This record gives sequence, structure tokens and C-alpha cells, in this order.
Amino acid sequence: MKEKVILAYSGGLDTTAIIPWLKENYDYDVVCCCINVGQGNELDGLEERAKLSGAEKLYVMNVVDEFCDEYVVPCVQANAVYENAYLLGTSMARPLIAKILVDVARKEGAVAICHGATGKGNDQVRFELGIKALAPDLKIIAPWRCNETWGMSSREEEIAYCKAHGIDLPFSADNSYSRDRNLWHISHEGLELEDPAQKPNYDHLLVLGVTPEKAPEEGEHISISFEKGVPVALNGVKMKVSEIITKLNELGGKNGVGIIDIVENRVVGMKSRGVYETPGGTILMAAHQQLEELVLDRDMMAFKKIIGEKFSDLVYEGKWFTPLRESLQAFIEKSQEYVTGETKMKLYKGNIIKEGTTAPYSLYNESIASFTTGDLYDHHDAEGFINLFGLSLKVRAMKKAEVEK
Repeated sequence: MKEKVILAYSGGLDTTAIIPWLKENYDYDVVCCCINVGQGNELDGLEERAKLSGAEKLYVMNVVDEFCDEYVVPCVQANAVYENAYLLGTSMARPLIAKILVDVARKEGAVAICHGATGKGNDQVRFELGIKALAPDLKIIAPWRCNETWGMSSREEEIAYCKAHGIDLPFSADNSYSRDRNLWHISHEGLELEDPAQKPNYDHLLVLGVTPEKAPEEGEHISISFEKGVPVALNGVKMKVSEIITKLNELGGKNGVGIIDIVENRVVGMKSRGVYETPGGTILMAAHQQLEELVLDRDMMAFKKIIGEKFSDLVYEGKWFTPLRESLQAFIEKSQEYVTGETKMKLYKGNIIKEGTTAPYSLYNESIASFTTGDLYDHHDAEGFINLFGLSLKVRAMKKAEVEK
């Protein structure tokens, strides 16, 4: 019997071409594994395509709920945003995909895992760090880094290679954006986006929604309920996290929410420009932060921001299966103990407008915050506080005046 390799399979041209390439260059039996993290109709017709391309078997693993509950939720609780803009849509899915690939490899007794990530991107790092952390004994094959044997640098060459190996599938050589999609987001790279001086062609590009200019004139009023930092209901209806994100994607996309155009710093050292659509995720992040404003105290808010930035860096860099990520997540989960309540907001032409927040553990006290004097706050107490709080400033100024006489 031949040894087996597990191929991270999307059904696109790249991973289709990889199947005969693996058989030709490694003499492996190829077992394809497609991990469903919410990429929608991209999964249609995969089994027939994989078999026609020479694969021995295809696994389609639906892990949408695991993705949402165990990877998305911790990032929401952390308010994890990379470089102040990117909501980590691709990043947070990669460790789960790596975990499932390892699980299938163990089940099949495979000796290697192959992925189709390029040698310039972040995903090669994320896939391989995950595999190394979970299965250091498995060989990793990255065709795009195999210069001697891969030899293909365009869609036309990949199509020709497939046809030469008896695979004649309806792939087009037309240029298109490079996209990655899951339930949380969709990313777009390539074409005019490769020139940061050019504006995105949104009419051609957008998949999940519309631009703010094309959004309805009437806004959408919504409410989101959380329990311990976990979203549990939308508009008063209890739902799974995956169902909440699905519905928020629809509402946010319709109202032009969650479109960003950024130049980010990749792990491998280069800058790259992309457009991300994250309608539901943008709303969920804003709602969670809106609730935390009421519940977390000043010191916790400040320190949690630092933790959140570090957490986002670890996720972006593919360091999910590390003691540091686990330890930070433990802190984050503790910080969410009282983050329970309901946020209300209006979605209007790309904007998320607050419409009120309620929380049983709210630290906002109207008696203290009101301009009218309440029982819990004496205005005269502020004088002593300011004297002590500003004492070092006053002493410094006095000493400076004394020396400079």
C-alpha cells in the first residue's frame, strides 16, 4: 500500500492541480480534506471534482459551530483587532483547520499534510505552526515553495497541467480576486488592490453586502444580548453564536457595515493591501465593547486593551496552540464574568449608532454621574483628591521656581 498525504482541499484550481502533482512527485495516495467553516456554496460539487482529479477520498468536515464557539468567541471577548482594523477573519480559522487536518491524518494513518498556501503569505505560517504544535512527526508539503517540481506560476499553467493529466474541469483563466471566506468574513486581494494608489472597484468586488452609498435610506434597529461576554440572543430571540453571526452578516451587509480597505504588515515581513468584508463581526465587536463600557472598571479596561492587542498578534501570527494564548484567554474569560446584558444599536449606511445599553452589573450610577448632587458623591471631596493627585506637579513647579530665581 502507498503512503497517504492529507491535502487541505478547497476545490479551487490550486488544490485541484496539487492532487496530480502529489501523485506524480511523491507517489502518495491523496486524501482530500475540506473543512467547512462557513464558506457557503464554495463546497458545492467537491466530491466529484476531487475524485476526477485523482483523490482516493474526500472528507468534508463541518466545524462551523466549533469555529464560532471556540475560536470566534474568544476573539470577540478579547476585542482582538490586528493593527486597529483587521478583525482576524482568516487568522482565527487557520488553527482549527490545522487541527482537523491532523485529526484526519491520524485517522487515515497519513505521513504528511499538504497545503496550497503561497510562499509569500501568512497562511503558510499559521497552518504549519498549528501542525507542528499538534503533530510534530508529520511531514509538511507546501507545493508553492517547491521550486524544482512545482514550476507553475499562473492560472493558465495550472489549467494546462490539469489537462495534461486528464483533468478537464471548468476553470477559467480570467483574472479574479484572491479570496478567503468563512462565516466571519471574506477577504479580497489582487487586481487593482495591488496598487495602493487605486481605489477598490466595490461594484465588482463586494460579496456580502453593499457600500454605504447603496444602503437603504431607512436604518435597521437591533439588539444583542450577552451572557459572560458570549452573544446569546439577537432581537430577543435565543440563538447559537453561528446563527447570530449569520443573521448579522445579512443585516450588516444590507446596511453597508463592516467594509475596510487596509494595508497590513504580514508575518513574513512585507506589506499587503486587502479589502475585508466583516459585517456581522463588526457589529458583534461593537456591541461587546458597548457592553464592556458599562461593566468593566477603569483599570480592567486599560489592562484588557493591552491583553487584547497581544492576543490579536498571537492569533494573526498563527500561535494559537501556545501556552501564552491559553494563559491570555484564561485572563480574558475571567474578565467576562460580569459582562452580561443587552446592547441596542441602529445600522445606518455603514454606521453603527448606539441606542442604549442595559446590564445587571453596570458600574454606571446615576446618583454619582448626575450633575445634581447625590448622596454618594460630595463635590467638596474632589478638592482634596486633586491636591494629592497633583502634588508632584506642584512640588516640581515650586522647586523649579526656587532654583531659577
